[in-house]
Amino acid sequence: MEKMRFFVDTHDTQNGTFPEGLNEEQFGEFFNQYQDVCQEEGVVLLQVKVGLEDGRAFCMTMAPDADSVRRAHERVGLAYGSITEVKTASPGAVFFKPQAA
Repeated sequence: MEKMRFFVDTHDTQNGTFPEGLNEEQFGEFFNQYQDVCQEEGVVLLQVKVGLEDGRAFCMTMAPDADSVRRAHERVGLAYGSITEVKTASPGAVFFKPQAA
């Protein structure tokens, strides 16, 4: 299995990367199409946080590289503000690091 990395991408109507006036039904239809394309590109869609009223979305994915995430967006015609590789951080990971033996 290819090594996967975590990515967050952003969408916002203010910079033209989120469709203006999108309603819940339209988002659901688009989401299904995007999910299918992600699978074809080897991108695992973990979560999408969307604020339809504010015209913003944040997608969390796992992929072999940022280019895979870009291709998935391009194939469904969705612009993005940024695609950023991220590391996960949690209180457990930050405060309870394994001690060296």
